Amino acid sequence: QVQLIESGGGLVQAGGSLRLSCAASGRTFSSYDMGWFRQAPGEEREIVAAITRSGSSTYFADFVKGRFTISRDNTKNTVSLQMDSLKPEDTAVYYCVADDRLWTERPSSWRYWGQGTQVTVSS
Repeated sequence: QVQLIESGGGLVQAGGSLRLSCAASGRTFSSYDMGWFRQAPGEEREIVAAITRSGSSTYFADFVKGRFTISRDNTKNTVSLQMDSLKPEDTAVYYCVADDRLWTERPSSWRYWGQGTQVTVSS
């Protein structure tokens, strides 16, 4: 079991930056791959980025490549999403996810979810 708590969301103007953080409970954080999903109003949840348990490999959705960075600190049980050059279409609730199994881009393949944090980008 792992519990996830996101922080760092808020309101920002287009072109600005935000940094989301996710704190995980438990002593086996380094056993989990971590990721971020987002869900805009009326839309399905979509994967944004993911990072392997060691931090050696990352995945980014095409729509955030070059703008977002994912990182983790296994000594502090945290994963972060640095979001730069934000666009109004990045407005969504962002969710931290974790899993120790094989995962895909589909939300159903991730077992543990945080409650989400709202990110709003104004034009």
